[in-house]
Amino acid sequence: MRIGIVGAAGRMGQMLIREVQGNATAKLGGAVERAGSDAIGRDAGELAGLGPIQVKVGADPAALFDACDAVIDFTAPAASIVHAGLAAAKGKALILGTTGITAADQAKIDAAAKSAIIVQSTNFSPAVVLSFALVEEAARRLGPDYDIEIFEMHHRHKVDAPSGTALSLGRAAAKGRGIDFDKETIRGRDGHTGARPTGPIGFSVARGGSETGEHNVMFLAEGERLEIVHKASNRQIYARGAVRAALWAKGQKPGLYSMRDVLGL
Repeated sequence: MRIGIVGAAGRMGQMLIREVQGNATAKLGGAVERAGSDAIGRDAGELAGLGPIQVKVGADPAALFDACDAVIDFTAPAASIVHAGLAAAKGKALILGTTGITAADQAKIDAAAKSAIIVQSTNFSPAVVLSFALVEEAARRLGPDYDIEIFEMHHRHKVDAPSGTALSLGRAAAKGRGIDFDKETIRGRDGHTGARPTGPIGFSVARGGSETGEHNVMFLAEGERLEIVHKASNRQIYARGAVRAALWAKGQKPGLYSMRDVLGL
C-alpha cells in the first residue's frame, strides 16, 4: 500500500516515514512539506535518519494524493481541511490526527468523508483508544456519585489545551454518564471557587519540558478513587497506530471512521 506523509520534516512526520519504511506491507509513496520549507527537495529517508530511499520531499499535496493510496496528516487544521478536500476529490484515504479542529472545520471534514475514506482520531495509540471505551463504561457504571477529573500533561511546544485526547476522554465520560459534554465541563479554576459542583467534568493541564504525553481520568467519591491512566514514553506509538489505520482503510467504503473502528471496538 502506497502511503504518503504531509508535514514530513516535523517530528511526527519523520516518525511516520520511519514507520512506513519499516512496515512490510506498506511503501512510502511520497512526502510533502509546506511551501518554503528547507526540507523540499531532500530525500525523505535522509530527513528521517534512515539514509536515502529515493523519495524526494515535495511541496504539492495534490500530487501526493495522486501518487498514494492513503495520506497521513498530523499537521494543522487549515492544512488538514485542504487535505480532506483533496482526499474527497481524488477518492483516496486520509488518516487524520490533527488536533485543535473547530466545529466549522469538522463540518468540512464530515462533508469530505462522503466521498473519501477518512479515519480521524485525536490519538492513534491503540491503548489510548481502548481507554476511551474503559472511561465510558466506568462513567456509566459508577454514576453521578463520582466526580470526574481529567489531568493531562504534554511538552512545552504543544499549542492547544486541553489536548484533543483529554477532550475525547471527557466526551467518552459524558457519553457514559448521559450528559451534554459542551455544557458540563470545568476548564479552569482560580481564586475562591467555592465547593465543587456535582456533575461537571473537570480538566487540568500541565505543559513543560519534553513530556510525550500523560492522561489521567479520575473517578472520585467519598473514601475511594479510581484512576484510568495512560503514559506515553515514545511518540512512535502514534505513528504505528496511524500506519495501522492506513492499512485498515484499504477497501473500506467512503465515510468518517475512528480508531475504534480500526480496533473493532
